[in-house]
Amino acid sequence: MRAHDPAARPSGPVSRPRPGGITWTIAGERLALLAWPRAILLQLAHPLVAAGVAQHSGFRSSLFAPLARLHATVRAMRRLTFGTDEEAGAAVQRILRVHDRVNGTLPAAASAHARGTPYSAHDPALLLWVHATLLDSHVRALEPVLGPFTPDDLDVYCCETAPFAVALGAAEGGVPRTWRRLQDYMTEEIGSGRVAVGADARGLAPAILRPAIGRVAWPLPAVGELVTVGLLPRAIRDGYGFPWDATRERRMRRALAMVRALRARTPDGIARWPEARRGDRA
Repeated sequence: MRAHDPAARPSGPVSRPRPGGITWTIAGERLALLAWPRAILLQLAHPLVAAGVAQHSGFRSSLFAPLARLHATVRAMRRLTFGTDEEAGAAVQRILRVHDRVNGTLPAAASAHARGTPYSAHDPALLLWVHATLLDSHVRALEPVLGPFTPDDLDVYCCETAPFAVALGAAEGGVPRTWRRLQDYMTEEIGSGRVAVGADARGLAPAILRPAIGRVAWPLPAVGELVTVGLLPRAIRDGYGFPWDATRERRMRRALAMVRALRARTPDGIARWPEARRGDRA
């Protein structure tokens, strides 16, 4: 794990995607929120990420904590993608300050990781895994709604978002710049045992999949849970112990078809973030 030097933090502007391109298309959709629970469950499937969240996060501390955490994270991502250079730089620095507090050791052996293995939110390997889960989850959740992206779109998406991961501390040479490399990387991480659902992840999963505040908004959380579980890689879904069968698969496909039909009838003025609509007009 690379030692982190706060004095070495990047101070220049973060390279960001062009207005109106594929990254603006994906990040500009409010329905991209549908991808976040899947991404977080994938992140927690890495035992070192799960340990950091279990020991340092307060999202289980109150009814509104998960919603507040999601709001803060989405706001940061919107400023990184659509904001000014100053807003994007400030968002990076805020994230890095949060990461400063997240470090420790693994309390018990988990898959390929021995008890006492150190972890840090500044670890380039963990940052890369988090980055990959977000890209993969946004595509998996939005393709059934917006229609398939072209191979070129997916490669450009990887290229345009790579500077975000580097700005937060991922090793520049390790960040995939093509969709194929991203998929190969995720397959390798899961197949190697470095990513495997452990006790911390299973303990945290209910707060992600079934947040208490979601009960007041049923049936939307039920649809979200179905899509989240159904779109997980099978090894990760099995690791969490989520049941899945042909009946649930059909229900998920129907739910996604319903979301697709709803999105087709929703004006962009409602379906897209205001910042993204500026790029649509560019």
